[in-house]
Amino acid sequence: MQFVTAEQVHDALDYITLTDRLDVGFRAGCEAPLRHHHAVETPGDKADATLLLMPAWQVGKHIGVKQVTIFPDNSARGLPSVMGVYFLLDANTGQPLSVIDGVSLTVRRTACASALAARYLARGDSEHLLMVGTGAMAPHLIGAHAASRPIRRVSVWNRNPEKAARFAESLNGAGLDVGAADDLEAAAREADIISCATLSDKPLIRGDWLKPGAHLDLVGAFLPTMRESDDTAVRRASLFVDTRTGALSEGGDIVDPLKRGVIAETDILADLYDLTRGAHPGRASDDEITLFKSVGHALEDLTAAELVAERV
Repeated sequence: MQFVTAEQVHDALDYITLTDRLDVGFRAGCEAPLRHHHAVETPGDKADATLLLMPAWQVGKHIGVKQVTIFPDNSARGLPSVMGVYFLLDANTGQPLSVIDGVSLTVRRTACASALAARYLARGDSEHLLMVGTGAMAPHLIGAHAASRPIRRVSVWNRNPEKAARFAESLNGAGLDVGAADDLEAAAREADIISCATLSDKPLIRGDWLKPGAHLDLVGAFLPTMRESDDTAVRRASLFVDTRTGALSEGGDIVDPLKRGVIAETDILADLYDLTRGAHPGRASDDEITLFKSVGHALEDLTAAELVAERV
C-alpha cells in the first residue's frame, strides 16, 4: 500500500491538469452519497469541532473515502484548523491502494474546483483578484485562479492587517503583483474576481460593492450558520454552486437566504455538473455578476486522489 505525503501531493497536482481532470470528472460523474457531517464537542474551545466523512466510487475503478476534522480554535495551538486523510481502494476487490495526506489533497482540489467554475463564470479578461482570508486555502486559490485567468494583480485582505502584509510578502516574486488591502470595500469594488476562504459567521462582502462583470467565489462558510456574502450579493448575482445537494444543505451563503425567502431554489441556475456537460452556458454577458458557492464534493477528492496515484 502506498503512503503519500503532503509534499508529494502538491508536486503531483498542478493546477491546470487537476482543473482539466475535474472538468472531465464532473462530466462523467460518480456515486457520491451525501457526506456525513458531525459536530464534535470540544470543551474549553470557543467553537465545537466538525468531523466530515466523504465517500465516492466509480464502478470497476476506485473507491475513495476522505476523513476530515475541522477545529476552528486550532490556530491558537499553532495547528491547522483542517486536518484529514484520504483512503483510495480498488473498486473490484476492496484492496487498499493508497493513504494520501488529506489536507493537501483538499486544498488543491478545492482551489481547482473554484478555478473550474471561473472558467465558465469569470470574465476571460479578469486581471485583478481579491483574496479574502490568508489561511491554508489562500495561496492555492490564488495559484489556481491565476492558472485559469490572466491574473496580474492580487489584493489580499485579512482582519489582521499584519497577517495580510506578511502573506502578501510571502507570495511576491511568483510572477504576480501581490499587495495587502487595508480597505476591503475599496478592494472589492475594483476586483474582477473575489475569492473568500474564511470561517466567518457574518457577511464580509456586500453586494453593493460588486462591479458589473465581477465574479464572487465563496469557499469558506461551510456551515448553515456562516456567511461570507450578504443578501444583496445573492440577490444581484447569478447563482451557481458546485453541487445542488451540498449547497442546499450546508453552505450558509445559500442555505440562510433560502431559509428566509431571500432567494428560491430556482434562483440557482446551475452546478458544476450542468456547466461541464453544457446544460448551462455559464456567464451570459460581460456585465453579469456571477456567484459560485463551493462546499466541496467527494467526486473532487476521488478525481484528485486518482491523479496522485497515477503520478506518485
